[in-house]
Amino acid sequence: MEYTVQKLGLLAGVSTRTLRYYDEIDLLKPARINSSGYRIYGQAEVDRLQQILFYRELGVNLEEIKEIMSSPAFDAEQALREHREKLLEKRAQLDRLIANVDLTLAQREGTKTMTDKQKFEGFKQQLIHDNEQQYGEEIRAKYGDERVERANRKIKEMSEEEYAQVEQLNEKLHATLKQAFASGDPGSELAQQSADLHRQWLSFYWDSYSKEAHAGVAQMYVNDPRFTAYYDKEQPGLAAFLRDAVVIYTQA
Repeated sequence: MEYTVQKLGLLAGVSTRTLRYYDEIDLLKPARINSSGYRIYGQAEVDRLQQILFYRELGVNLEEIKEIMSSPAFDAEQALREHREKLLEKRAQLDRLIANVDLTLAQREGTKTMTDKQKFEGFKQQLIHDNEQQYGEEIRAKYGDERVERANRKIKEMSEEEYAQVEQLNEKLHATLKQAFASGDPGSELAQQSADLHRQWLSFYWDSYSKEAHAGVAQMYVNDPRFTAYYDKEQPGLAAFLRDAVVIYTQA
């Protein structure tokens, strides 16, 4: 079967504008352009689009999808198996949230009781899942499965008050870091206060603290573009500044 851009869009449930954009960025090129100037897609393109949409459903951005699928090592069958595994994880998370809603409704109706801790279990699991999706491979490679699993257990066992403290600490860290960055000196009092706040924030997730691990995480913020983008989204250079502040802090 061959499809025009309109027919493929209708088949896949995506807009023709999206398909044209995929063509422009070399993510999904048509098999050929016919004599009338129409994009024509064949079976290989249909299969590739299916893979793209699976990745999109799992939250992978287009740049990453292009990099993954352009790699000589890309294996379509293995990718499908990974999609299935991740979608099952996603379904399990949705089931947890649905169960949480059901129990909350039952509590309101007076037929069941629910602890405050139970009210947030599904959301904590979502936080763990999101972290694993974004950074799991790198973190596990750097620190090992056992340490990551211990950190995940700490998140699960975190009380509502502790969770609120983490959020407040994170906000204070970012506010202080921005102030310190304006000075341009990672050794300044504000910069070192930022490094200490970062240590406190990490300690909510780690079962033990070490200066070496702290400095390693800060370096990863610079090495990994995803972490860099998180810190640099409001102020370019913030990730490197935090790394420098942490290096001074951990060597002091």
